[in-house]
Amino acid sequence: MIGLSVVGAIAMLLRGHVHFSAGFALGAALSVLNYFWLHQAIEALFNAGRTRVPRWLLVKVVARYPLAFGGVYVFYWTGWLPFQAILAGLFVPVAGVLMEAMVQIGEGLRPQNTV
Repeated sequence: MIGLSVVGAIAMLLRGHVHFSAGFALGAALSVLNYFWLHQAIEALFNAGRTRVPRWLLVKVVARYPLAFGGVYVFYWTGWLPFQAILAGLFVPVAGVLMEAMVQIGEGLRPQNTV
């Protein structure tokens, strides 16, 4: 996801869309951060050695959506960055999932060498 974010932002920057590139980078950063926080929470919940989830992790899980929506709303309300670019950046995890799905499908369709 980080690689897709960097490639997308640089591609837009090279085409001369500085504000759109910055908006895309902001949305992508929010979505990647949101993904990593969610991943930490799920990993902590499935960790059998712990009986209690750390408080800092609980704060991150609870604050995830208000922070993301608040950050996006500030840029929407002020117009500093194009709102469409921020929304496009928020879909970076979807692109990552689609790329991983294509890899998995390709691996599944590859003939197996059984001897």
